[in-house]
Amino acid sequence: MEFTELIRNRESIRNYDPDRPVSRVVLEKILEAGRIAPSACNDQPWLFLVIQSAAMLEAVRACYGRQWFKDAPQILVVVGLKDQAWVRSYDGYNSIETDIAIAFTHLMLAAENEGVGTCWIEAYDPKILRKALDLDESQVVFGITPLGYPRAGFVKKGEKTRKTLKEIVRYL
Repeated sequence: MEFTELIRNRESIRNYDPDRPVSRVVLEKILEAGRIAPSACNDQPWLFLVIQSAAMLEAVRACYGRQWFKDAPQILVVVGLKDQAWVRSYDGYNSIETDIAIAFTHLMLAAENEGVGTCWIEAYDPKILRKALDLDESQVVFGITPLGYPRAGFVKKGEKTRKTLKEIVRYL
């Protein structure tokens, strides 16, 4: 898909067919897009956790109560390795959030390109998720998304409400 069309077409999907998992081949295309994402000093401070076993799905789904989330056949959890991220010497700024946002965006756009639905979720219960994934202190979840195909008959909204360029751009 042409890039401009891809970014205009991508939207958060809240409708998943639980009986239609994403194939390993397609998953690896999506994960490859995250793998090659840029990061500060090329540190790549991340883990991409593909949740797909019945036991792990049950444990992870407990962190977010929406039915559409529970219907997704797979869940992607993007974990930042805070102790492995670049730190700016002047003020101690840690690049982890920027690095993860870039990688997660790459993953979601690649999913869209493959016809796989995603929805970046932040309203999960972090305590439940950390316990389910057995994360240590340096491992921070920066987002989760269901991965899957919408149910038959689903139609995207196809509209984006955004500010105009005039409202958000300043030429200096």
